[in-house]
Amino acid sequence: MKLLKIGSILLMSLSAFAQEYKADISICQFSAEFTKSAEINLSDYKQHNTHLFYIEKDNVIFEKEKIIYLPTLILFQNGKEIMRVESGISMKYPENTKKELENKLEELLENKF
Repeated sequence: MKLLKIGSILLMSLSAFAQEYKADISICQFSAEFTKSAEINLSDYKQHNTHLFYIEKDNVIFEKEKIIYLPTLILFQNGKEIMRVESGISMKYPENTKKELENKLEELLENKF
């Protein structure tokens, strides 16, 4: 019985976090130790919620978000996926990734008000 209670508490807390990383406007980057050099610097987007997940630690979230390529960048707004940029087999983002992200963020902010 205790094991069942502990398990349900853990699932509830994981469920709460699962939605938290998608709150408001959130930029989530999914990566691995071996693809760090290809990551986008999320500190450039401090005014938004930013999250960096590594497959070595956060594999449950990787499965939930159906991450195939590393790195992958997903922009969420209130839980809804707005934009996804996958690196593909090259393990590098397309050259215009930051520009596309900034354009989409601008669009979301304009529509917010």
